[in-house]
Amino acid sequence: MLDVLKKLEEEGYEATIGLEVHVQLNTVSKIFSADANHETEEANTHVSVISLGHPGTLPVLNAQAVEKAVLMGLACGSQISRYNTFDRKSYFYPDLPKGYQTTQDKTPICIGGKIPLFGTNLLQEQVELHHIHLEEDAGKSIHDEEAGTLIDLNRAGTPLIEIVTNPSVAGPDEAAACLQEIRRMVRYLGIGNANMEKGELRCDANISIKKKGDSLLGEKVEIKNMNSFSHVRKAAIFELERQLALKLAGEPVVVETRTFDPATGQTYGMRFKETMNDYRYFPCPDLPPVILDDQYLAGLQPRANENPRVYRQRLTQKYQLSDYDLGILTEEKETAQYFEALCQQGVEPKSAANWMNGPLRSLLNEEGKNLSEIAIGTQQLAELIKLVEEDKLVYQTAVQQLLPKLPKATKSPLKLAEELNLLVSEDKAELEAIVREVLISLPKETEAFRKGKKKLLGLFIGEVMKKSRGKANPKVVQQELLKALN
Repeated sequence: MLDVLKKLEEEGYEATIGLEVHVQLNTVSKIFSADANHETEEANTHVSVISLGHPGTLPVLNAQAVEKAVLMGLACGSQISRYNTFDRKSYFYPDLPKGYQTTQDKTPICIGGKIPLFGTNLLQEQVELHHIHLEEDAGKSIHDEEAGTLIDLNRAGTPLIEIVTNPSVAGPDEAAACLQEIRRMVRYLGIGNANMEKGELRCDANISIKKKGDSLLGEKVEIKNMNSFSHVRKAAIFELERQLALKLAGEPVVVETRTFDPATGQTYGMRFKETMNDYRYFPCPDLPPVILDDQYLAGLQPRANENPRVYRQRLTQKYQLSDYDLGILTEEKETAQYFEALCQQGVEPKSAANWMNGPLRSLLNEEGKNLSEIAIGTQQLAELIKLVEEDKLVYQTAVQQLLPKLPKATKSPLKLAEELNLLVSEDKAELEAIVREVLISLPKETEAFRKGKKKLLGLFIGEVMKKSRGKANPKVVQQELLKALN
């Protein structure tokens, strides 16, 4: 348990955290217009009279945005609203040209549901959702010291889902884990890219503390626009400590909106929190109701089942993976599918996990590519692993010399190894000669080994492997060395 939670418990308090997570949907066009919905460096080019809020223009709802919102709701086990309407949320800000945001207030498209948590030493297994609703994003304010504040409206009208949890997140670690699982789900379902550094996944955290046993929640403080798991965690820790200090000093916790500064690790006041009346919600007169039927939902359910929780359950039951391996292999859907395909090629699950989490991941990091981009087929990798396990190829040779050549190879790993003269040598006389040569070249180390310094065996093995150009079997090398040394 975190120190801040222990402090709260010792003083008779408990934490209450709720999250509001905004996810940009990767539709082709914006939610209410035909404006392009993708990145561009040229400001104010993906705009039209609709996203600019010109009088007399009429929005048209993007069906793809509805589908993606429903997929997320089905994956969370939410109840999907059959009758959906949109509302106008009024507030004035420079990057909101219409003076209001079109959103869902009275009839969110998804009601209830849960986000399963994955990690170690967490205080809860899942976070209950209040609802998920559809809405449009605002533009972007760019603060420039020389030019002042600049407005880019390319993002205005981008489709969002807002995922709102119940105020039941137990602590900072659980809040970060919840956000991580949301990102996994969004990517597995293919409804968004969820790149936090680009603002495609943003989180507001509502934080309060209350006396244990109290039915009423404490005074809520909202921390706005965090785009990092660690920021959410650190902001929650700081805010809980700040509120506890106020309570112990007999001072009130002000209901307000605050911001988190990663440089200082502290939250700072921005403005007093608006109430629901301040937003003056009322039904949007330009958008008709959206009615979803059972057939529509049934058609989406199979796709919603392709989520991280389902993969984790299947891989745990079928392959008995450790939590460490499971966490890495199921972080991305592509990785989980590759692992399953590799096992279907006859590779033992633990061996497949070791190769994917070790050499293959290192190669991907070096190349700056993902699995689909690097183009190493599961059949290729399975054959390479088999060569190593059958002692036909030395592991280090396979990893360092053969694996990097597989993406461009037109031949099988066996043919390639033969062509490059990398297969393990069976010439015993040649190996014995190399062993003698190594021991003669290291007389002091040889004498030290014979006097009891057995750790030097690793040095001898390394020298033999180097002189054999990685073609000697390490097990046979060790046997020959011990025979010669003794």
